[in-house]
Amino acid sequence: MARNVLFITVDQWRGDSLSCTGHPVVRTPHIDALAARGVLFANHWANAAPCGPSRACLYTGMYMQNHRSVMNGTPLDARFTNIALEARKNGYSPVLFGYTDASADPRTVPAGDPRTMSYEGVLPGFEAIVCDPYEQGALEWGKWLAEHGVDVPSVPLDLYGPDTSYPGADDHGATWAPTRFPAELSETAFMTEKAIEWLGRNGDRPFFVHISYVRPHPPRRNPAGYHDLYSADQVGPFTGFAGPDEEAAFHPLNNLLVNLPLCAAPHDERERRQLRATYYGAQSEVDDQLGRLLAYLDAEGLASSTLVVLTSDHGEMGGDHWLVEKCGYWDESFHVPLVVRDPSAGADATRGLVVNAPTESVDVAPTVLEWLGGELPVQFDGWPLTSFLHVGAAPAHWRAAAHWEWDFRHPQYRYAERRLGIPGEHCCLAVARTAEAKYVQFATGPDVLPALLFDLAADPGHRVNLAAGPAPAARAAATADGNLRLELELAQEMLRWQMRNRERTLTNCYLVPGTGPVWARDAWR
Repeated sequence: MARNVLFITVDQWRGDSLSCTGHPVVRTPHIDALAARGVLFANHWANAAPCGPSRACLYTGMYMQNHRSVMNGTPLDARFTNIALEARKNGYSPVLFGYTDASADPRTVPAGDPRTMSYEGVLPGFEAIVCDPYEQGALEWGKWLAEHGVDVPSVPLDLYGPDTSYPGADDHGATWAPTRFPAELSETAFMTEKAIEWLGRNGDRPFFVHISYVRPHPPRRNPAGYHDLYSADQVGPFTGFAGPDEEAAFHPLNNLLVNLPLCAAPHDERERRQLRATYYGAQSEVDDQLGRLLAYLDAEGLASSTLVVLTSDHGEMGGDHWLVEKCGYWDESFHVPLVVRDPSAGADATRGLVVNAPTESVDVAPTVLEWLGGELPVQFDGWPLTSFLHVGAAPAHWRAAAHWEWDFRHPQYRYAERRLGIPGEHCCLAVARTAEAKYVQFATGPDVLPALLFDLAADPGHRVNLAAGPAPAARAAATADGNLRLELELAQEMLRWQMRNRERTLTNCYLVPGTGPVWARDAWR
């Protein structure tokens, strides 16, 4: 049997926003159906944010502490392999619909090469059938719109401007009014149609297709029919403090972000609720197009030979903690969906399984490559999820905690550096999260950004810092011994994680006199 891969990413999709996980508002029937035919990983985490660093983790199978592409625009070192290059070693010609947000290594291209002037490059190994960078205004989508009779402005993304003449536009929040293009001509519909057209031309040849949808990433506006699919009145209570001033006072990082226009949520309650309702509408539009794509696989007899992987690069604050976008240490930014449908008979016993063990973005590339039968690169920090897919249980020595990192330096604007008075290398954090607790360690000193410790059962809203205090001695006097022990345990867990996952390309190679290189491979870390 031919083995095909359909690797789908949706951008900025929160892990709690699926109806199959019990979300009270948003409806995702097509993702739900995919989960029923595969495995839903309900405790899945992105290892970094925003798009560029997170996708580097997803594609290279490496933690950010190793690949070091720490922000959109930070080059990804060319010496690292990735999921597409490894698939090529297994005889596939991976194709891309969408984008990978890969920043080119400037040492590998001539001075002045256009690839060094954008972070929206194509990951080496992929052939881009459709690549439509937002930096350039989504021009490929614009050409397609023109072919369908739409009067397209010079920057097609301008069509996301609101149709203010739409009845009711004045009676709702600012993101309610629909776009100036219909749903059947959206970016999501465009990418779906192009992928289906290519699959039709490909015939029965084995394929590796990566389709990377930009939605529900902003612009925060939907086509008619999805613009009012959910009402602002349906949006439940937000997570965090009652007001933005209280949120800002909790921690210096919260204060930094709540006062950063890019990350600040609307203070008006109607606007904040409408923003979330608009986000739900964007998710439903993507879900409908996913249904169209998956139905094509079924109709053409391809589903029985195609591994389907659906995930996101990161989440979305969505008004929680008075923030939008993806940032900080919060679950809303890093908890993402993962659904895997393995068509092989070996996975029949686990169809419909929900996995609650912690899994991470770095596990995706190993899972796909093991399914293809290839040898896993030594650089991978993640592990295949095959045991969950075929046995329904975690392999021995599986991780007990999820980890992620967030880097908030900016070599050009230096916003955090100036506001906090610290160098760029201090502008980063790491998180260790178990089912019971979360620990956040900052690279700078506690006088600038104190460590954070949360009891997730008692305080899911992250409003009580159990690690609060200027120094361990003061903390000992003010805090229960149990909290100190928990902080120490999670700090040690984070240190062990970093030590075990240091870059290892050559560390397990030994040059034997008279014999040459001997390579060792560990079965777990």
